[in-house]
Amino acid sequence: MSSDFGQETIRETADDEEIEPNEIHDDDDRRKSTTSVKKYLRRYDSLDLESAKVASHHGRGSQAVEWSVILQLAFQSIGVVYGDIGTSPLYVYASTFSEGINHKDDILGVLSLIFYTITLIPLIKYVFIVLRANDNGEGGTFALYSLICRYARVGLIPSQQAEDHGVSNFQLELPSKRLTQASRIKSMLEKTLFAKIFLLIITMLGTSMVIGDGVLTPCISVLSAVGGIKRATVSMTEAILVCLFMVQRYGTDKVGYSFAPIIFIWFTFIAGIGVYNFIKFDPTVIKAINPVYIVDYFRRNKKDAWVSLGGVVLAITGTEALFADVGHFTVRSIQISMCSITYPALILPYTGQASFLRKHEHFVSDTFFKSIPGPLYWPMFVVAVAAAIIASQAMISGTFSIIQQSLSLGCFPRVKIVSRPLKRLAMHMLCSNYLNLSISINRKKQLVAGIAVVFVMTLTSSFLVLMMIMIWKTNILFVITYVLVIGTVELVYLSSVLYKFGQGGYLPLAFAVGLMTVMYVWNYVYRKKYNFELDHKISVERLKEIITADTNLCRIPGLAMFYSELVHGIPPIFEHYVANVPALHSVLVFVSIKSLPISKVAAEERFLFRRVEPKELNVFRCVVRYGYTDIRNEQDSFEWTLVERLKEFIKDNILSSHVLVSNGKTTKIVDREENERNVEEEWRERIDREISLVDKAWEAGVVHLIGENEVISNKGAGIGKRVIIDYAYIFLKKNLRQSEKVFDIPHKRMLKVGMTYEL
Repeated sequence: MSSDFGQETIRETADDEEIEPNEIHDDDDRRKSTTSVKKYLRRYDSLDLESAKVASHHGRGSQAVEWSVILQLAFQSIGVVYGDIGTSPLYVYASTFSEGINHKDDILGVLSLIFYTITLIPLIKYVFIVLRANDNGEGGTFALYSLICRYARVGLIPSQQAEDHGVSNFQLELPSKRLTQASRIKSMLEKTLFAKIFLLIITMLGTSMVIGDGVLTPCISVLSAVGGIKRATVSMTEAILVCLFMVQRYGTDKVGYSFAPIIFIWFTFIAGIGVYNFIKFDPTVIKAINPVYIVDYFRRNKKDAWVSLGGVVLAITGTEALFADVGHFTVRSIQISMCSITYPALILPYTGQASFLRKHEHFVSDTFFKSIPGPLYWPMFVVAVAAAIIASQAMISGTFSIIQQSLSLGCFPRVKIVSRPLKRLAMHMLCSNYLNLSISINRKKQLVAGIAVVFVMTLTSSFLVLMMIMIWKTNILFVITYVLVIGTVELVYLSSVLYKFGQGGYLPLAFAVGLMTVMYVWNYVYRKKYNFELDHKISVERLKEIITADTNLCRIPGLAMFYSELVHGIPPIFEHYVANVPALHSVLVFVSIKSLPISKVAAEERFLFRRVEPKELNVFRCVVRYGYTDIRNEQDSFEWTLVERLKEFIKDNILSSHVLVSNGKTTKIVDREENERNVEEEWRERIDREISLVDKAWEAGVVHLIGENEVISNKGAGIGKRVIIDYAYIFLKKNLRQSEKVFDIPHKRMLKVGMTYEL
């Protein structure tokens, strides 16, 4: 491999490859120097390498978490994750039997449907299978897509680097012999442009659906809860929603501790009342565990039974939040809370309500509150309202995670990732939608939430099947079983909820399409800009000519950081800058901010430096890598951290320059024995000299050069392209944070360089 910067090619030393024993001096200092050199040799030298397999030197690894911490997280997750699915008993039977109960055994059929739906989807699929597909602790649709992008080159932005494979949590490869099928699927995805675009679009639509579901279902929960008071007004509902958002600003951990006891009390109440109704009214409903009642239900009601599935599916609304919010907790903590508390607390109230309905069929439209024993009515009403308003917490936390994840794939405008401001943005957005929808939604339109719920679940299953084949190398029989059982159930539910599309089902879909449009517009122009810079990047020869051959160009004291998105070369805007400002600082660093499709990048792996030859130019390139959950406003200033890492790189780079490479094999150190002392002194002198140069430049002042690229559609572009680039993208850019705000760049030391790109 050759570097564009003219450096010598150095082959990576294999883990089992050692330097010959007779070439190593016994002196301790020499051994330390050799160790440093060997450590450096494990790095690749080219930032322009776009495809190569670099072995990872880090295992996936998982840190042991104490059981006390896991149990605390399990308790907190009750208040954050299960609010939505936990309040479903408020309205499921009323939604399913919207036209009344035609036959007593229909109650058993619906109870059987609810039991197997909750068992198959939230419990088996999500808790025991999907949670395993987390991206180093992060969940959600974007996390699944990120994993697929790492194992197949399906990303539409050509910013992949071989060095990225060396990041600690990049690889999740599991040992397996089932490679043929995985390679075939991977090759098909990589070679088909349609497949790449399709995967990206459905990922955007799926994540938008999650947010759309979060906008709609909490409104339904609150409306159903306050429905216990027949004279409940719209203003009461709005007041409840506003109170919820007033406490959101305190953060997930505090909200989790505050809300968990309420949801726990809610689960205790509904489970206890369920047991009471089961014993008092009709214990024989336990026979609904026999799936034959489902068959009989469809045989009696035919099309009406199929349509009623849109009400049954509301029993699992909020299930996707269980996966999306896993990053706030741990897989084990969610598994514990679901299996020990949430699952039985959901089955019991549905069973109790079925027993109640067997004796009081005419109360089906108000099953929940009518089935509450008299003395517990008002306490239960208060807890129901409290639980209903908590139902939105899971989606607020999920929205925050989704926005973070979308940044890594260029699917969302770059914003400053700070928990409180971003979460406040999500809260304001959701709150305004809640208040608007609480006015327009009535209980007859509760089925509309099902479209978003089932669509996202089906999408998750599709991605999961790809992961099973490509990454996990799962036995094909298990994959087929999963598709036939889980996939079939979800497709049947999807066909049912789509039937109600014209009766309000378009609400979550319209919201999702609007959000997806924003994401697609940004991603489309982002890809166009990146490809333009890649096609017009400055070659190494041209860079040398600009700096050395231009007699009008002078070097001034100081350190300049030139920011750009491009990670494969020098951006064209640099030549535009030199043409207008014929002066360069004594040390120049081209900084590229790159978001990797992983959750976190370790601090010691964040900065990747290379030197531009000749060395006398003092020009460097740096790629700063972040995961989609990394916080970019570290306690130490960005520029200070970058300079310190630059000095570390210079030291390693000088050490490596004394290694000779011959015929692809590492040989001895120059003048190893005779001139050992002189060589070490030379190293120290050179290291001190170059680090001193950087320190002096730092002391003289740091200037941040920001490339501000204006984009316009090229001549002859179609009307669609012109609308996206000239209007939609420009509108988004004007209303969002600029680059300097993302990295807290001081305005007094910032210089913007503008250039227009015709895309």
